[in-house]
Amino acid sequence: MVPYIHLWHFSIPTFGLMLWLAAVAAAIIMDRGFKRARLDGDAVGMVATAVLAGIVGAKLWHVVDTPSEFRDLGWRVLWDTAGFAWFGGLVFGISALLIQGWRAKIGALRTLDLAAPAAAIGYGIGRIGCFLSGDGCYGIETKLPWGMAFPNGIEPTPPGVRVHPTPLYEFGMGLVIGWYLWWRAGKRHGTGAIVGEYLVLSGIARFLVEFIRRNPKIIAELSNAQLASLGSVVVGAGLIWWASRRPLTEPGAATTPVGKAA
Repeated sequence: MVPYIHLWHFSIPTFGLMLWLAAVAAAIIMDRGFKRARLDGDAVGMVATAVLAGIVGAKLWHVVDTPSEFRDLGWRVLWDTAGFAWFGGLVFGISALLIQGWRAKIGALRTLDLAAPAAAIGYGIGRIGCFLSGDGCYGIETKLPWGMAFPNGIEPTPPGVRVHPTPLYEFGMGLVIGWYLWWRAGKRHGTGAIVGEYLVLSGIARFLVEFIRRNPKIIAELSNAQLASLGSVVVGAGLIWWASRRPLTEPGAATTPVGKAA
């Protein structure tokens, strides 16, 4: 693993580098989504703000989820390069997009629809940062041929132990979900349908991968992330149902319902 890239006297954390690449990719995808929808909003600025909010939320949720680290490290845990919780980043990132979409008069749910493909792909790319740094997001021990060891990671695996490379699994799932959502957003849909599908698909993906991750179980043999994932699926299903009762819109003219143009 390569937690840091050393250039002269500088050490660049690979997690931060991949997070930056994830933000760039998400900004490009959302900007193209805005162009397809014929919107003039600042997609790049929205992504940048959502990423910053997501980082803060992911760190705060991780601290709440693992109070033992706070007891051991104190306030230093907030500046640690490891330890980010998916659900906290999701909640804070979505909140930032909702506010920005409302202020830009695009519409909160419509903004989330436009951001959903970018969020899925950006999340997948960000997981490569976890993989390269070996920050402990890997899975449980496995005998499968693609199992991997992380001896030089930030949180190294025990000698001779091979584990599930779960960041790679999530990278693949993020790309597949992102591709599907981009394709789906190019079809007629009710406002809120795309973000609803994102919440359902990403929630299912995270729920399943948690079975082979090292996170502690808290209720009914489910981890905190799995409980959050179930909530994500429920909310997403509700949005899909709500959107199905709304007028369908064309992706290039989403403000005008199909069949109701003046």
